[in-house]
Amino acid sequence: MEKPELISYFNEATFIPALQSRSKDAALDELVNCFVSAGLVRNGAIVLEMIKRREELGSTAINHGIAIPHGRTTAAADVMIAFGYSKRGLTWGAMDGKPVHLIFMVLAPPQEQNNKYLPVLGRLVEVLSHPAEREKFTQVTTFAEFTNLLKS
Repeated sequence: MEKPELISYFNEATFIPALQSRSKDAALDELVNCFVSAGLVRNGAIVLEMIKRREELGSTAINHGIAIPHGRTTAAADVMIAFGYSKRGLTWGAMDGKPVHLIFMVLAPPQEQNNKYLPVLGRLVEVLSHPAEREKFTQVTTFAEFTNLLKS
């Protein structure tokens, strides 16, 4: 999967360049609510419960200020991603002990014909493993800038 292919999993309504949340739980709720507000998820409570249970298994922070909360849920019709940026940073339980600034929430249905969920997660991790790429994501303020970054 190429970097530009990731664009199709994002939606302007699930792009939050300035998260208001001051805690991990509040950020999870804020991101789930953007899926609900966009009409992409009918039952936010089911999604939030699933995401929190996934976090109990182990933090989805992958170090370097990034978290990728993710999971499969009957509330999702297809693979989709929400993006949130916290300038302040949030305590997330990262192994490096650093606060999380970039959050990519990935949702997928329990079964999918094209099996894109794991490749999408892998591609996100790969893109974000480069320090220069991570820094660029902290600078975007519009969805157009965000998608242009994914195209480059």
